[in-house]
Amino acid sequence: MFIRSFHDTEASGNVVPISHGKSTAVRVLLKKDGLGFSLSEARCGAGNKSRLWYKNHWEANYVRAGKGSLLNRTTGQTWDLYPGVMYCVGPNDQHSVINTNDPLRIVSVFNPPITGLESHDEEGAYPPTGEVPLGQESMFVRSIDELIGTIAKKIVLDGRVTAFRLLTANDGLGFSLSEVRMKKDVKVDLWYKNHWEANLVLDGKLSVLDKSSGVDHVLGPGEVYCVGPNDPHQLVAQSDVQLVAIFNPPLYGDEKHDEDGAYPPTGIVPSGPA
Repeated sequence: MFIRSFHDTEASGNVVPISHGKSTAVRVLLKKDGLGFSLSEARCGAGNKSRLWYKNHWEANYVRAGKGSLLNRTTGQTWDLYPGVMYCVGPNDQHSVINTNDPLRIVSVFNPPITGLESHDEEGAYPPTGEVPLGQESMFVRSIDELIGTIAKKIVLDGRVTAFRLLTANDGLGFSLSEVRMKKDVKVDLWYKNHWEANLVLDGKLSVLDKSSGVDHVLGPGEVYCVGPNDPHQLVAQSDVQLVAIFNPPLYGDEKHDEDGAYPPTGIVPSGPA
């Protein structure tokens, strides 16, 4: 188990200008962490229009705060961006992110993972950092609103935990992504023997007990905990909590925890940190 935070990353000066200086990225998980994806938060000021084209990557983006729009520059199709929307873009997707009046904070997950120093070239791409996953034919958008009432909304622990499966193994990006909501006082024992999972706290306060070391971490917004096959742990929600959870190998979305708090195998487990 290991912990990262946006605050510590910023304090160390690891904030990278992107989109030709129009935005910044705070990068908390990188290729060297060995999880098979990277995790950043992109921060886009009001009045920006970013022209992007990730020729060498697939990227999933979860809007954490702010409002704007997404443009497919090939087809002209547009989507509204607001909290709870996820959009995914890949090698075929020339696109623009536009935020005229409202700053945007976007949780950004790349596969192959980035190294941490990349900034956009003249076409809005990053240099290659590994094998590009198959992905989809073109960019796609999903939202929490659309998943309510569908099989992609999972309710567990007597309705005290809800997981919205925004991205699954069938999407072909090499990781899955969910928004998870926990009610105050939820306590659950977990042990992901067959996966690595990174969890970004969006809202609330969460206690994470590392059962191996006995260390109890109390986490709040902007903090990330990562757990793998060697990390039996216990979660206690000290308030209502909202998380983004990323799994590699990715989940198919219908898995259930076994008696140890694990999910069944869904692929090759990444090596994790050295």
